[in-house]
Amino acid sequence: MDNYSQLVERISLASKLPKEDIERKVEAKRAKLSGLVSKEGAAQIVAAELGINFDKERMKISELVQGMKKANVIGKILEVISIRSYNKNGREGKVANLVIADESNNVKTVLWDTNHIALFEQNKIKAGDVIEVSNAQVRNGELHLSSFSDIKLSKETIGNVVEKKQFALTKIDKMQSGQSVKVRAVVVQVFEPRHFEVCPECGKRVIEEECKIHGKIVPKKRALLNVVLDDGTDSIRSVLFGDNIYQLGLNEEEVFNIEKFMEKKNSILGEEKFFIGNVKTNALYNTMEFNVEKVEDVNVNELMTELEKKG
Repeated sequence: MDNYSQLVERISLASKLPKEDIERKVEAKRAKLSGLVSKEGAAQIVAAELGINFDKERMKISELVQGMKKANVIGKILEVISIRSYNKNGREGKVANLVIADESNNVKTVLWDTNHIALFEQNKIKAGDVIEVSNAQVRNGELHLSSFSDIKLSKETIGNVVEKKQFALTKIDKMQSGQSVKVRAVVVQVFEPRHFEVCPECGKRVIEEECKIHGKIVPKKRALLNVVLDDGTDSIRSVLFGDNIYQLGLNEEEVFNIEKFMEKKNSILGEEKFFIGNVKTNALYNTMEFNVEKVEDVNVNELMTELEKKG
């Protein structure tokens, strides 16, 4: 069951209305708003109009949907990815990235408040702990905690958590910002890779071999590659970063040498594969884009087996 279906079911149970009625209300709301909101967003508006408030209700991680502003979950910390300082437009601060999981799925969680981050720096909260998160926002498939949010150790225990992120198989025309999805598509356009240098310590971009945090360093070369994917229902601009680019069949020389890249480029076009990643909104252009984390070959035998089961 996808996020939207779970949300509709919750609204149906809370309102005691049939799911079909809720879905009709959602479609009517989207039509009224000229399709400017996602199905999940429209469902939240319908819930509010029915007097249903999820602000104080605990959700499963799989039930989180884009745009939630007061999400409450309990999860086990699988990994503390990083804690780093930043200086952006004269504003200094810290940001921490971790992954939490429950029995339904896992989610990248971003902490922006120094008081929350201090709990990890002082080892009061660490990987393996079960935590309660409240008043968090869901943005681009991630859980974000501000100073208005709360994080604390939980006395509850969680059984078998989902360590490997679950991706819903979908079509491009059904994609919504914030979703983690898997799509079977063809590469129809490939752009030249963009090259840049990063700090080997924190991964931030460097200028003239100098990192704002770690000073003079020996930079590491990185690249990003933009492609356009098409599955017959629609197309979407997609981005692969770093080592993920090699999953398209390119090697390091072909990524960083434009001449070699141009020789290899045509072999990528027309390739049909499974692309797995996160759908996000490009704030600059206000368009959706697909950040590809994994590329898998299409196994014809497996597809035939799946079709036989459906038949």
